[in-house]
Amino acid sequence: MSISPSSFIVQWLPLVRKHLGPTPELLDIAMGTGRNAREACFNGFHIYGVDHDYNRIKQAKSGVLREAKLWVADLTLITLPRNRFDLIICTNYLQRTIWPCLRASIRPGGFILYETFTRAQLQHRRGPKSPEHLLRPGELREEFIDWKLIHDEERISPDAMACLVAQKPR
Repeated sequence: MSISPSSFIVQWLPLVRKHLGPTPELLDIAMGTGRNAREACFNGFHIYGVDHDYNRIKQAKSGVLREAKLWVADLTLITLPRNRFDLIICTNYLQRTIWPCLRASIRPGGFILYETFTRAQLQHRRGPKSPEHLLRPGELREEFIDWKLIHDEERISPDAMACLVAQKPR
C-alpha cells in the first residue's frame, strides 16, 4: 500500500523544477517509504534519499525508485557533502541539529522544501507531543531568513504545519 505524497511537495516540486538544470539532484530527508521521492522522480529529479529504518528504505527501493541512491543512516551522525544537491525535501521530521548540514549541502541557487509540525499541533491531540519535534512560531522562517523566502506558511488546520520554500543565495 502506497501513501500519497505531501500536497505541499506535489504543489511545489514542478515550480522549483523549472529553475533547475536538466538533471537536478534531490535529497529526501527522513524519506520513509519514498512517497515524496516517487513524486520527485516523476518530475525529472535524480533521487537520493535517507532514512533511519532499513525496512522503509527496502520498501522505497521498488518501482520508480529502484535506480535511486538510498541509504540507511542516523542523520545526526553523518555529514552530507557540501554544495551537492539542487533540492532537499523534508516532511514530518524535525531535528534542529542537522539544519546547518542541510543548508551546507544545498548548492548555491538550490532550494529547500520543508514541511513539519508546529507546537499548535498539540491542540489536535495527535501527532508529535515533544517540543523537540515541534516548531515554534516563525522558527523555520528564522532559520532560513538569509535565503530567498519564496513561500512561508504556518497553518493550524487540518494539522498545525509550517511549510517553507527557500532558495539558497548564489
